[in-house]
Amino acid sequence: MRFPGVFVNMRLDLKTIAATILPKGKTDHIVWDDELPGFGLRLRAGGHRSWIVQYRSSDRHTRRATIAAVAKLGPANARQAARKLLAKVALGHDPQEEKASKRRQAAQTFHSVVEAYLAAKRPELRPVSYRIAKLYLTGPYFEPLHSLGVTAITRADVASCIRSIVRKHSAPTAAAARRALSAFFAWTIADGLLGSGSNPVGGSHRPDDPKPRDHVLAPAELVAIWNAVGCDDDYGRVIRLLVLTGARASEIGGMRWSELDLDAGAWTLPAERSKNHRKHTITLPLAIRAIIESVPRTDERDYLFGARAGAGFTSWPWHKQELDHCLAGKVKPWRVHDIRRTVATGMADIGIEPHVIEAALNHYSGHRAGVAGVYNRSTYERAVTTALARWNEHVLTLVEGHLPKVVPLVRR
Repeated sequence: MRFPGVFVNMRLDLKTIAATILPKGKTDHIVWDDELPGFGLRLRAGGHRSWIVQYRSSDRHTRRATIAAVAKLGPANARQAARKLLAKVALGHDPQEEKASKRRQAAQTFHSVVEAYLAAKRPELRPVSYRIAKLYLTGPYFEPLHSLGVTAITRADVASCIRSIVRKHSAPTAAAARRALSAFFAWTIADGLLGSGSNPVGGSHRPDDPKPRDHVLAPAELVAIWNAVGCDDDYGRVIRLLVLTGARASEIGGMRWSELDLDAGAWTLPAERSKNHRKHTITLPLAIRAIIESVPRTDERDYLFGARAGAGFTSWPWHKQELDHCLAGKVKPWRVHDIRRTVATGMADIGIEPHVIEAALNHYSGHRAGVAGVYNRSTYERAVTTALARWNEHVLTLVEGHLPKVVPLVRR
């Protein structure tokens, strides 16, 4: 085997390598072994000596791989190591490229790849989904993984973290964290960062998810909540709008003036703020418009609710705690999201058809899922307008304790 460069050939053994010196005027010199082509002794300025192997890769590039320093490995053992490496080359491997690949993979730590993942996912995820993913992946939940190479993480590493989350927090929290981690590794596989590796979350212990909630507020409970919040502050207005619209808390809490056309009496929830990434436009009954028009408006702020410049209403836990204190047992333990379920159930109870309820709540399942949803693209706009008007009248009937005067819908 011949390679470019300065070559001297001899049998490399203890006697010959002891007598070999770096030629005068040179800083790098290779002596090749007569017995094993490609096996050599490399001498460099400063006295450094190492065993090397030189070979041609499958793409016909000449590569050199260092076996070990002469001081650490004798000629016989070095020759044996060289034979093994050259045998791998004969089988189609490229040891030097594989070594470089391992170095690159080691540099790709869990923490650094998570940053790339979050940057890629930010435009795709709803703000709340992005915050949750970032919390689980960059927070303390998987801290033992942060410094590890993403390809070095094993199922045992994941399982250990999951058990720790269950102990420190809860099984539902661990289940949610596990889902976030699994989605991350699925992305790394699709992006080629795990090579032929599998998702280390797969097969790991899966904590029990919380049982789906089925709490529907009774009419008296809904009235109690309505009366307790009032309509003098952001939280009160938000809760009452949730009762009247059945929208998600984040959708009302993040409502913006730019989404509203008060002249037409309409609200358009943009696709990027919708959980299903679908734009949703509804005609607002008078009761909803009255609440919206009671919100103080400034030219500097697009959000209707909340105090922070770059966000809508976010103070949910504190206000919910205060509200529960005011209710003083009038309502069984409940969550804000129970209002949405209550609205859907209440609409059905007053005779609104299921597909119209789903359209009113911008919910794509049931009647609007599968083949039916593919071919039937109707938004049921007129039916939704009527349904929301009927539901608003029903709520006012409950809270006022008598039948309200029916006011026909008008567009201004």
